[in-house]
Amino acid sequence: MHNSELFMEYLPFFIPLIILEVALMLTAVVHVLRHPHYRFGNKALWLAIVILFQLVGPVVYFVFGRGEKA
Repeated sequence: MHNSELFMEYLPFFIPLIILEVALMLTAVVHVLRHPHYRFGNKALWLAIVILFQLVGPVVYFVFGRGEKA
């Protein structure tokens, strides 16, 4: 089995995961841009974490970085 055949076989499993990852990242980016209060760091730091560490970054932001509602 060639790599392309293997990729096509698993593609139906990857598409929903990719969609969820992108949705989570976009949700976190919008939240970072709209909310001025963070527990740790600043807006630039959290944007970098959310975008560069796509799956883990948004989770870390929502658990540790999101500040109280203003």
